[in-house]
Amino acid sequence: MKKTRIGILVAAALSGYPMVALAQGNAAASDKPAAEGAPAEGGTPAGATEGGDGAAAGDATAATGDAGADGGDSDLNSICAIDPDACPVIDWDKEAARDLHEQIYAVQQIYALRVRRFEFNPYWIQTLNDQFVSHPGPGLAINYYLTNVLAVGLNGNFYRWFNVDSQFNADVRRAARVGVPLNEYDWSAAANLTYVPAYGKFQGFQDFIFHYDAYVVGGAGLISTRPIPVFDPDFRNFQFKPKLAFNAGLGLRIFFNRWFAAMLEVRNYVYNEKLENLTVAETDQERRDKSTWEGKSSITVNTQAQLGVSVFLPSSFEYRLPK
Repeated sequence: MKKTRIGILVAAALSGYPMVALAQGNAAASDKPAAEGAPAEGGTPAGATEGGDGAAAGDATAATGDAGADGGDSDLNSICAIDPDACPVIDWDKEAARDLHEQIYAVQQIYALRVRRFEFNPYWIQTLNDQFVSHPGPGLAINYYLTNVLAVGLNGNFYRWFNVDSQFNADVRRAARVGVPLNEYDWSAAANLTYVPAYGKFQGFQDFIFHYDAYVVGGAGLISTRPIPVFDPDFRNFQFKPKLAFNAGLGLRIFFNRWFAAMLEVRNYVYNEKLENLTVAETDQERRDKSTWEGKSSITVNTQAQLGVSVFLPSSFEYRLPK
């Protein structure tokens, strides 16, 4: 804005210069004799007088021009004296030595291009909706992006060593003789489709710009589970059995560079669970009969949070079209 104001003032000063010179020239011309060739005062011929007056007029015009230029500088200096902000002093050496920031385009290319890249996604699982027993464990997903927004992949989870039936539940069962059917997980595996409907960027810590994308995922596969013997643990011993399971979830990735990102995902696994029979037979022989161990089936929803990282390979890529 300041540079614009300075430019307007200078242009105004320079535009006044030819007008002053033209006015002085007209005034000198009006002093010529009315009739060419007529003698001027003192008997000097008209031509000589005209030439002399012409030279004088030229000198006068040049002087006027110099005065006009000085007057323009004077006007500009007066304005600068009134409004110093309108005439900033620029240290050009300092400006030339200043570091230039990266050029920002109005329309940016996608920061992390996903098409024709593999994503390796190790993560840790934490159950969110089961208040009696938790099913934490590690997991791994592998995806291949057919387009920049659509991927096919596989994921697998391992639970067996990490199932937790809280001591509080056991104490309540023994004290109150009240039990709730519980199940533990062994593993799960699924084939999935991933779609990325949104991606963008945000600023964090004042100096850093983080790129992110949000995605939806869904698929089908198997989950291996078994009931935890609660009502007759002295006789009942269940085996893991795989069951058909469907899953759907939402996820968010935050990129630290073009191939490495942190991810958080919430996914629901829905399957038909076989629960422990709530009724215990009276005789030991009947209690040993495995056909009496299992009770009714129930549609079970396991909601779990998955926190991990995403590694995209190959780590580099090239755009087909320039910016």
